[in-house]
Amino acid sequence: MAHVLEWSHAFIGRLDEADAAVFRRRAPELAGRLGREVAAGRLPFLSMPYRAVLEEELAGLEPELRRFRHMLLLGIGGSALGARALQKAFAAGQDGPGHDGPSLWVADNVCPSVLEGWMKRLVPEETVVVCISKSGGTIETLAQYFLVREWLRSALGADWVRHVIIVTGADRGFLRSEAETQGIRALEVPAYLGGRYSALSAVGLLPAAFLGMDWRGLLRGAASVAEPLATASPGALAAVLERHPAFALAAWARALEMRGYGQLIFFCYMPQWSAFGQWFAQLWAESLGKQGRGMMPVPATGVTDQHSVNQMFLDGPRDKGCIFVTCPGMPRGAAFPDAVPEQWAYLRGRHFGDLLEAESVGTCMALVRSGVPLVRLMPAAPTEEAAGAMMLLLEAATVLTGWLLEIDPLDQPAVELGKRLANARLGASGHDGEQRDLAAFLGTAGRTQEF
Repeated sequence: MAHVLEWSHAFIGRLDEADAAVFRRRAPELAGRLGREVAAGRLPFLSMPYRAVLEEELAGLEPELRRFRHMLLLGIGGSALGARALQKAFAAGQDGPGHDGPSLWVADNVCPSVLEGWMKRLVPEETVVVCISKSGGTIETLAQYFLVREWLRSALGADWVRHVIIVTGADRGFLRSEAETQGIRALEVPAYLGGRYSALSAVGLLPAAFLGMDWRGLLRGAASVAEPLATASPGALAAVLERHPAFALAAWARALEMRGYGQLIFFCYMPQWSAFGQWFAQLWAESLGKQGRGMMPVPATGVTDQHSVNQMFLDGPRDKGCIFVTCPGMPRGAAFPDAVPEQWAYLRGRHFGDLLEAESVGTCMALVRSGVPLVRLMPAAPTEEAAGAMMLLLEAATVLTGWLLEIDPLDQPAVELGKRLANARLGASGHDGEQRDLAAFLGTAGRTQEF
């Protein structure tokens, strides 16, 4: 059974299919750019030049990973969101009672109480620490690493290095130097592979391997979507791109933006896949929120958010499109007993999962009746291979949308300003301009009101 994009209600509200057709006609132009970027190695998430080496490295690491009960992942943003989404989707038993298998703990924020709590409760002898930063200089991650490194040293002595794996760029940064000087195992984040596009590299697949997922299936699924774009001959690429679902999504999203839609809902009716909403939000927002352009991604979970934000989706401003995620191959769960009270007799003989399916149909129809342009994204089954295909599809669509918007979907200049100001606040050298700006900002007279 194939994965499917369903377009029956994609062009409603203010959106017409002719709007997307305007951008689909740019396929030859974008195909030329795509071919050049792939050939230059600037889209490694698509061409996957690292795949063979990574598969060999992960296969060799799997026996070593089984020595540990816990993995403490130090990373933020794209270094963490993919791993968390995969854990929630395919190792959800960790969140349940009585779990005794491997557990992944993701330190993706600056929260002293959480980090200190983990260092108090985790047993160093049973824990492998994975530190992820492509640049090797992400201040939040390094700050965590300096504290966790001391925790390991205090407990394990010289053996601490066997409890650390570093994932970073190949030839620069503190973490690469740390791996070389300390003799720590290191996996590579390839050049040009930005954090938000890195979940299907060592960044996300090392935690997946630790948790016992089918990480090879993730790669197979991604390759099934990527290969037509990455391997087509220059003469055939325009035709391939024109038929590719990632380009169809990009043209649709660009048409939404042109017609004044400012928000894109990612409504996931696969509850265990709901954390992919946060992963998609970073991918879309950090790639496309530039120069006053883009659409705000809004992650939502079915059915939970029917009882929270769905009122705004249905009856608020008409500024929203929706990617609606469902799966026909979801487990149906337990059957309702005959002892169900008469008022709910219609549940007898049905399964708990039938309620999820009915709720998804109801919400989908309600959104359509409210004029929300909606594309249904339907993985064939809730498997790792399907997840890899979905993630690659969304990554490719994001890049293509950026090109249609005439912006660079691979940088994040506004985010860098906040990082520089934070470093200046901490007293880092080389930030004289930021120091002056901070002094002026902090010197502004405060206006307060107690509550």
